[in-house]
Amino acid sequence: MITKAPVWDKEALKRLAQRELGDFKLVIVSNRQPYIHELIEGKLSYAVPSGGLTTALDPLMQECGGTWIAYGGGEGDWAAVDEKNRIMVPPDDPAYTLRLVWLTEEQEQGYYYGFSNEGLWPLCHNAYTEPVFDTKAWETYKDVNQDFANQVLDEIDGRPAAVFTQDYHLALLPRLIRNAEPDIITGQFWHIPWPSPEIFRICPWQEELLDGMLGNDLMGFHIGDHCNNFLDTVFRTLKSRVDHEYSRINYKDELTVVRPFPISVDFERINQDAEGQIVDEEMDRLTDELNLGGKLVGLGIDRIDYTKGIPHRFRAMGRFLEKFPEYIGKVVLVQAGVISRIQVDAYQQLSAQIEELLEEINGKFGRDGWQPIIYMPTDLPDLTLMALRRMARFCVVSSLHDGMNLVAKEYVASRFDEDGVLILSPFTGAALELTDALIVNPYAIEQFADAIHQAVEMPREERRSRMIQMREIVRENNIYKWAALMVEDLMQGARRSRRPVRTR
Repeated sequence: MITKAPVWDKEALKRLAQRELGDFKLVIVSNRQPYIHELIEGKLSYAVPSGGLTTALDPLMQECGGTWIAYGGGEGDWAAVDEKNRIMVPPDDPAYTLRLVWLTEEQEQGYYYGFSNEGLWPLCHNAYTEPVFDTKAWETYKDVNQDFANQVLDEIDGRPAAVFTQDYHLALLPRLIRNAEPDIITGQFWHIPWPSPEIFRICPWQEELLDGMLGNDLMGFHIGDHCNNFLDTVFRTLKSRVDHEYSRINYKDELTVVRPFPISVDFERINQDAEGQIVDEEMDRLTDELNLGGKLVGLGIDRIDYTKGIPHRFRAMGRFLEKFPEYIGKVVLVQAGVISRIQVDAYQQLSAQIEELLEEINGKFGRDGWQPIIYMPTDLPDLTLMALRRMARFCVVSSLHDGMNLVAKEYVASRFDEDGVLILSPFTGAALELTDALIVNPYAIEQFADAIHQAVEMPREERRSRMIQMREIVRENNIYKWAALMVEDLMQGARRSRRPVRTR
């Protein structure tokens, strides 16, 4: 009998946070808010945005308390907050404070759509989409980072605090708060890849960005390669001492430790939710609605983004049907995912490309009420997504470049039946952990088509063996372990490397 390794859970995370944080207030700062409030017929409702950020950090905040500072983008957010722009969340079981920052339309355009997502996003993803670096957008990015810094400082109000900044939207924030309050402990997690120095030097303001990030005691990335790229970038760009052996940077007589922290999901919650009768009922509904009875289902779940390789998987599906015509009418690829960032030209071009491929492939192979690809570019409920994961013989993650990709781990966690095949791009952080997936280069369409064939032909016992191995990896390396290691390294590292920190 195999003895399973002990795993981190909410209670273990809570005990560690209490021990490490002590009297320090935990403040998380991000662009995206964990709960969005809407006004529907004069009544407030809320939704939880999709994506890895909320999945990863909401459990941490629920266990640790503190304050989450984020941009208020919901139409009902104004009505939900108090006079200090605060509200207790989650709405159904309040555990921590959400403080919202308001941006003008011009600020959102320059800071978010402009510099962050037309500049840094394609730059860091090595996507074959030219980054756009606009001076006005950069100035707006700096202004918004300062606005966020002011909110953080006001929230802390001179008390001992640990500030945990998230992602690429707020790269300047750590330096701003460190300069204002040197005693604040600062950490940042970069949720997307970090490119090579040769790629990053394209950015006209690389020195300012790096200076901002080196205001952190701890700088976290998904995998070791991203850490090494960051160390190399600092070494080539700034006057600093970079210790590659111990992954440390000494800059302005301040030490920043750089560490990999592979982000994950709440395995036990997903596994338990997947077993619910309500999921079975939703599977029956989808089978009828989408005419999936007797079909083998493939699944893609992505935000519609040019980094996710959606056109590549569509082409692979078309090539699969060309090579193996016996599966025409028998296999369906369901592609779910919400369209985003439509204000950015590259995303408009992607949507047009997807629609063109859909028309081509479905027009060529579709017959008798059957289409090989069902496209659902809407914000689907969690229940529907769970049902689709349960129904899918195979799940396709074909990212061209990705920090981690939690879709892969969510699929594995949902398969309590120990069935299903994961087709996974090697250009994801997840591929380093989920080695029992079918690893396939999304650019290699022939190999991709063959991987789909292998997935639909794979014997039940092999599917089970591969899935068991992957489920154990995701179970052990869950979101609570990620959060625990981040908090532990942040607090202990800061205490080792800095002068005694003021407490009250």
